[in-house]
Amino acid sequence: MIRSVKPEDAAAIATIYNHYVLETTISFEVESLSAEEMRARIGHTSAEFPFLVWEAEGRVLGYACAHCWKERAAYAGTWEVSIYLHPQSCGQGIGSRLMERLIADCRRGGCRSLIACITGDNETSRAFHRRHGFCRVSHFSRVGMKFGRILDVVDYQLEL
Repeated sequence: MIRSVKPEDAAAIATIYNHYVLETTISFEVESLSAEEMRARIGHTSAEFPFLVWEAEGRVLGYACAHCWKERAAYAGTWEVSIYLHPQSCGQGIGSRLMERLIADCRRGGCRSLIACITGDNETSRAFHRRHGFCRVSHFSRVGMKFGRILDVVDYQLEL
C-alpha cells in the first residue's frame, strides 16, 4: 500500500536509508542518521513536497520523495526525486509503483521538471529512471569520493 509518510515512519526509513549510506555508494552521505534526524528531514520535506512510503503488513518497505533541487527561487518548479527500498524488497515492482505515484503527485503539485542525481556506476538506478521516462542530461566526472573510490554523478531529468 502506498501512503503519505508519517513522523512515526522515521525509524524504519532511517534503517532503509542507512543501509545505502553505510554499505553502498548510492548515497554520498557517509554517516548514518538517527531516527530523530530522519524525523526532522521528513518533517521539513513533507511540509512542501510529496513524500510516500510503501507499507506491507505494517512494515515500511520503501519510500520515495521529492525535494528542492536548488535553493534559488527561479528553480522552484524543478524538484529532485529520491527513492530507496529495503534491500529485500527490490525487484518486486514496489519502486515502480512508488515512482509512478510520486510523478503523478509532483505533477499535481505544480512541478515542471524532476531531476534524479545518480552515482555514475549505478546502472540499476539509471535503467530504472529511463524506464520511467527520465533522460540523462549531465555527467559529472570524479566529483565524489566514498570508500576510497572516486565517483561520477549523472543527472536524469523528466519534464512534466
